[in-house]
Amino acid sequence: MRIIKIATLFVGSALMFSACGGSKDSKSEGNTDTENLVGEIKIDGSSTVYPISEAVAEEFKVGYPDVKVTIGLSGTGGGFKKFGRGETDINDASRPITKKEDSLCKASNITSLEMKVAFDGMAVVVNPQNTWVNDITVTELKKIWEPEAQGKIKFWNQIRPEWPKEEIHLFGAGVESGTYDYFTEAIVGKSHSSRGDYTASEDDNVLVQGISTDKLALGFFGIAYFEENKDKLKVVPVDDQNDENGKGPILPSIETVKNKTYSPLSRPLFIYVNSTAAKRKEVQAFVDFYLTNGGALSQEVGYISMTDEEYKAEKSKFDEFVKSLSK
Repeated sequence: MRIIKIATLFVGSALMFSACGGSKDSKSEGNTDTENLVGEIKIDGSSTVYPISEAVAEEFKVGYPDVKVTIGLSGTGGGFKKFGRGETDINDASRPITKKEDSLCKASNITSLEMKVAFDGMAVVVNPQNTWVNDITVTELKKIWEPEAQGKIKFWNQIRPEWPKEEIHLFGAGVESGTYDYFTEAIVGKSHSSRGDYTASEDDNVLVQGISTDKLALGFFGIAYFEENKDKLKVVPVDDQNDENGKGPILPSIETVKNKTYSPLSRPLFIYVNSTAAKRKEVQAFVDFYLTNGGALSQEVGYISMTDEEYKAEKSKFDEFVKSLSK
């Protein structure tokens, strides 16, 4: 039924966390006074968070068929521009809101509420025909991606001498993407700072297509998109040599994201709710449903859920936010 079907890489680990993150039960765990809701909820933002919101929206529609939920893919930054102008009700975000974006909200008399909905590990991937890259360090990734690398770091053997003297073809998130901001901060050391000579897109499916058809490609995006296309891609373990775990190259998984050994490419994922929209019953019902069922659905589409207690805390925060709007 869902547009995005992602078979989870972490089946075994997911069973360990099956008690966490809520259950998929529509109306019974949500508001009881919203049986006949009508209206429209507009969501935009992060392509990383999109699969979770899309899954939640489809399940929500079963219980509330007269509420139309539309979801766009403008990237976190592009979504916040629409959100700050009051064009959308909820923004999917793979990073926290910036001061500039918050100022745009305030200029439109909008207050936003940030809520964590899941965790994600960012995957570094190459083409399956790439036989030489079996792991990579954070230092090597920085050498490839930092602004100073443009026009200078062109070949694989410039990273490791034993790698071939073949061109490196880079693919990554567009500059409006929260994934780009997070990756550049974690790897380069400064958010929104990288070389510019790479194939960029806010749509991770475009990146998957490019990497899967180019033997010399290297790129990055959320692990859910690797999961959806793992038959076309090869994920690369990352070694954070500055981290104290001392375990060498680490693959992203539920366990390594939760215990933070997959460093520094683990991150929380968010939704932001517009204060004007939060006054509407259909938006309240949707957010309530999201925080009740989002844990199970985030696991279903390849992400890492929070604990029941963490979802309950976010729900309490939202309930208090809604109460404050009526004062």
